[in-house]
Amino acid sequence: MLIIVIRTLILYLTVIISLRIMGKRQIGELQPSELVVAIMISDLASVPMQAIDIPLISGIVPVLTLIIAEVFMSFFGSRCKWFRKLLSGEPSIVIYKGVINEKELSRLRFNVNDLLEELRLNGCCNISDVEFAVLETNGKLSVIPKSKDSSKTGLPYTVVSNGSYNDGEIRRAGLTRKSLDERFSKFGIKSVREVFLASVDDSGEIFIQPKRKRGDK
Repeated sequence: MLIIVIRTLILYLTVIISLRIMGKRQIGELQPSELVVAIMISDLASVPMQAIDIPLISGIVPVLTLIIAEVFMSFFGSRCKWFRKLLSGEPSIVIYKGVINEKELSRLRFNVNDLLEELRLNGCCNISDVEFAVLETNGKLSVIPKSKDSSKTGLPYTVVSNGSYNDGEIRRAGLTRKSLDERFSKFGIKSVREVFLASVDDSGEIFIQPKRKRGDK
């Protein structure tokens, strides 16, 4: 009995440490790859916990392997746009300026009733009150209501992220790479690789956050 308790505690600590390494997100906020890892970890840890004849290392090694793989994929995904898109997908705009994007709903296999339910959960009972609704990569719906202040703009276009152009967002903002480079040069930025994040709102105002240089805290 004591052996079972000790094995259970060891596996429990291993799983807790593994999930801490993955980050502080809640289960509902996990990306698809992270959710798969979390499910597999629980299954792998439960086998040696129940069967004493299975070596403890047989449960610990696969768990650690999954965590190492997840950390590597997260690191690679943060630096490679196509790999991040492959793992997690991209946010989808399902309501744009108060109009439902039927084509996008169909592509996501997300029906109108589901959309209305999510809007109600976000405190919006009327679609006409919604400026934007974005289905995030973790499956949650982000809702931006229409502003009563007409001077305020809607959802900004993320034209650059982590040193890479987002061509789709650039087109939607009515800009080009050349026009962005001209704006960057006014801020003393010589290359898009120096930009960590750049976004443009409906009024054309741009927000730029340069990448942190080595040695900066």
